[in-house]
Formats: sequence, structure tokens, C-alpha cells
Amino acid sequence: MTTCDQPLDEAFWDTRYRLNETGWDLGEVSPPLRAYIDTLSNKQVNILIPGCGNAYEAEYLVQAGFRNITVLDISSEAVARLQSRLGHMPVKIVHADFFEHTGVYDLILEQTFFCAIPPALRERYAVHTYSLLKPGGTLAGVLFDRTFDAPGPPFGGHRDDYAELFEPFFHRKVFDTCHNSALPRRGTEIFIELVKKDLPPGAVRMFTIHGITCEGCKREITHNFLKIPGVHAARINTAFNEVMIVCQPDIPDERLLDAVAHDSKYKLIPVKKV
Repeated sequence: MTTCDQPLDEAFWDTRYRLNETGWDLGEVSPPLRAYIDTLSNKQVNILIPGCGNAYEAEYLVQAGFRNITVLDISSEAVARLQSRLGHMPVKIVHADFFEHTGVYDLILEQTFFCAIPPALRERYAVHTYSLLKPGGTLAGVLFDRTFDAPGPPFGGHRDDYAELFEPFFHRKVFDTCHNSALPRRGTEIFIELVKKDLPPGAVRMFTIHGITCEGCKREITHNFLKIPGVHAARINTAFNEVMIVCQPDIPDERLLDAVAHDSKYKLIPVKKV
């Protein structure tokens, strides 16, 4: 399943923690993340773990000598537990929505956060992880390479879709079947190590779009964007009426508006540049 019928907000996750409905929790650091952390030699890197839950990876990082660690979760219940358990450690604990978080990091560790957000938010995830990372920064961790029969979370997916999602923003250093997954997840994960591309400022554009009523409309407008010289990628998210464009920074927004100029029912409104 790729959709859910309830908002996955703070109240939702607080309830899951209070009822101990935390099936994603391994009770220890994820073996693929542990092995990856063991390869890191620079203990000064600034690390973010979004949707951290019980943050076993943060504990392991501290034990390994890392000191610039930020963990973030939308659940006040999870954050309270972290403050009780990790409060004496050199870990910054943040209670916030990841998509509203600001900061600059060398490394973002992904461990069951991507699969906990609705797939309609995945374009935002790709853009926001890109914006939070320093030049040459890394997004590393595990993603499910399977679907689930029950409504999410967790939400599954496939590596080909992930490759398309991240390609505009990251170089793929590692993008392969995970051979050291925890036993319950064995054979269902891929490990990623993605390095932020050196895109010039203003190359990533976000727009609000109105008027798309079907998949045909979506395909047509996407095709129109990609016909514009200097546009490298275009993704339309109809769940949030959003458009993400990666293009040459010298292309004016007015030129991109040409993609919808043929039909007055479409409205394209610039939101931000990254």
C-alpha cells in the first residue's frame, strides 16, 4: 500500500509510542547502519538522524567517538524518552517536523524514517535532505525494496523509483541490495550512500500548480517542462499541487511558466528556489 487514511502527525506517533505499537523498533542499532558508521574515520562530521525514534544509532555514534549528533522526531513522547535516556550524552535532541527543520549537515542517516512518511511526501524529502546537506554531503541508510499489503506506515517502494527520485540531487555511490539487514528485514532492503550534487544556487525550483485533473494532464505538463532547454528534471506531486524543477539557474521562472501557457485552466505559482 502507498496511502493511508489518517494524518501521520504528532498525535499519531505519540499514540503509537504510548501503546508500544513500535514494530519498526529493532531494540538495537540497525546492523547496516552500524557497519556503515564503523567505516567513518572523521569523528567531527555533523550528523542528523531524522525521525529517529529511540535513536540507537545515536548511542552507537557516541560510543564510537562522534560528538556532533542531532536527532529529530515529531513525537513529543519519543523526544521525552530520548531526553531521559540520552540527555547526559553529547546529542542534540530536537522535537520538530523534519520538513520544517533548518540546519547544515555533513551526513544524514536514514533508518525507517523514509518508509514512515506517506509516499506523496517523498519529493519533499529528496529536496529537503538535499537542502540540509553541505556541498558534498552524504545521505546514507536503508530503504525498503518491497511493498506491503496492509495500509502504511510502513510504506514500501522499489529501487527504480528511488533512483528516479534522488537522481536530480545526488550521485549514487552505493545503491545496492543490503546483505547485512536485521533478520526480520533480510532480503527486503537496499543500502544507499548518496552524495549531494554540486548544483548551483537556484537550480532547484518549487512551484504550486493548479488545474491538473488527471494523469494525462500530469504527463503533458511534465513533458512540456522537459522540452524547455536547460530543464534537467521535472516532477509533479498532485497530492500537494507541487512541481519540482531542476534546471539551469539562469532560466527565468517566466520561461518555465510557458509549460502551462497553452491552457488557462493551469496556474503555476513560484514558491522558492534552493
